[in-house]
Amino acid sequence: MIALFTDFGASDIYVAQMKAVLLRDAPAGTPILDMLHGVPNFNARAGAHLLAALAPQFPTRSVFVAVIDPGVGSDRPAVALEAEGRWFVGPDNGLLSVIAARAGKPRVERIVWRPNGMSNSFHGRDLFAPIAALLAGGHHPDDKLAPAERLAVEFGGGDLGEVIYIDHYGNVITGLRAASISPATSLRAGGHTIEWAHTFADAPIDTPFWYENSIGLAEIALPLGSASARLELGIGERITIAGND
Repeated sequence: MIALFTDFGASDIYVAQMKAVLLRDAPAGTPILDMLHGVPNFNARAGAHLLAALAPQFPTRSVFVAVIDPGVGSDRPAVALEAEGRWFVGPDNGLLSVIAARAGKPRVERIVWRPNGMSNSFHGRDLFAPIAALLAGGHHPDDKLAPAERLAVEFGGGDLGEVIYIDHYGNVITGLRAASISPATSLRAGGHTIEWAHTFADAPIDTPFWYENSIGLAEIALPLGSASARLELGIGERITIAGND
């Protein structure tokens, strides 16, 4: 399986071009899954925490093409990372670093190959997709990858006390892993105090609450409404645990 994780948007021209390369180069019949194309624009840190929460649900031997790449065309390195039996291909700008930090024994490889005619602005199509296609076929391209001791940009494996994603309902996903927070604890965001509830049906009517969402992160929600609009929360808003402000 090849999974695509980008900030390209689902309605622009970029995703289809990347898929065309994967369909051309990956083994016939390889499933290609649109994991998310609405990662907050240019935000490698938010993307890193989202990717780390989502990836464990995918089978081992999956290959992820992860592209949030505002430095495309610069001298930022390109990388392939193996962690917990999965490959991740993308820019070395921190996007893959939370995965690496939480893995037991990550394997870091620089992508040293550059194809003829590579676009300065679309490495997702011209560089990352061809490497991902080779890895999906079980081939380690020794002539295209070189071992590296570590990633160039590392965010670490800790939680991120920020809003990292807002879905179309207005639910606010944070970079805090819920398992590390007691249900007796309140969150603070945008000057508001938010109490825990088990799920939407248990929350008081018309009252924002936080809960553990389906990917293990603390999420702020409003029953039948938009928590983002009600609390005026946007991407990057600071989230704290009450008492740790």
